[in-house]
Amino acid sequence: MDLLDKIAEARLKEALEQGVFDNLPGAGKPLTLDDDSAVPKDLRVAYRILKNAGFLPPTLQVLHEIRETEQLLLHVEDTAERSRALQRLHWLRAQMDASDPGRSLRLQREDYYYQKVIERLDKE
Repeated sequence: MDLLDKIAEARLKEALEQGVFDNLPGAGKPLTLDDDSAVPKDLRVAYRILKNAGFLPPTLQVLHEIRETEQLLLHVEDTAERSRALQRLHWLRAQMDASDPGRSLRLQREDYYYQKVIERLDKE
């Protein structure tokens, strides 16, 4: 967690303790997370059908597989299985990079940091 995250977390905790978030409009009601305003109007129905059927867009599917593989790496002790999981992770990340060459610098920095952590774990 970087410094800005820690500051934000501390301020949120402080605001919670002071009751700043009490009595907000919509408190206790479920959030509406189906905002599809970024989806073109002619594709919204198709996206909604696919979403309700449990399908993910290819980019999100790859991200989901990356997260699953990362979780697997946290718990795998067998070196052969760990090596296969690392190869899968590298392949998935390469697939993600190829599908979205304009990824932000922040994501690239996170990838670099993550790679360094994996390298250190492999040495142990």
